Amino acid sequence: MGGVDTGKSGLRRDLLAGRSRLTTDAVRESAGVLARRALELPELAGARTVAAYVSVGREPGTRPLLDALYARGVRVLLPVLLPDNDLDWGRYGGPDTLVRARLGLLEPAGPPLGPDAVTEADAVLLPGLAVDARGRRLGRGGGSYDRVLARLSAAGVEPALIVLLHDTEVLTQVPVEPHDRPVAAAVTPSGVHRFRDS
Repeated sequence: MGGVDTGKSGLRRDLLAGRSRLTTDAVRESAGVLARRALELPELAGARTVAAYVSVGREPGTRPLLDALYARGVRVLLPVLLPDNDLDWGRYGGPDTLVRARLGLLEPAGPPLGPDAVTEADAVLLPGLAVDARGRRLGRGGGSYDRVLARLSAAGVEPALIVLLHDTEVLTQVPVEPHDRPVAAAVTPSGVHRFRDS
């Protein structure tokens, strides 16, 4: 591995270790706070379609936010992991419409809409492990969302990019690569962090 990857790997390991120390109750409680803060974002207030994801494990909780967006009449797209780690998308039909998938993920039960469905989103909620002071996101390293961001660029669309994090995951700096795109905002239980004009 090169220097950048080694830096990313070590940081990912440290961040995942920090998440492993969180209790299930703490993650559940913070999910409601995250939803309230995220719903106040103008990017979500006016969105007709939002691409999001279903949190698992000690990830910052997304379920209250998904349910609130769905109840509001927003078209919520959720990822379906393909065998090559690319993402297809399906429409969220409410809390009882998720099915277990590989790698412990929860995915929408409805028909897949195709990988390009994400280009219809007004806002994209990205999973991440950290973000830095310039809005650069550190993902988990699987490359799925690098493909999503490349697909958005190729389509010439610029939805608002937002990441949900725990408070300790807003850092001064994270290692980056030339293809990394900054997010507009990070939402944590303690507040919203803005990085550039949306």
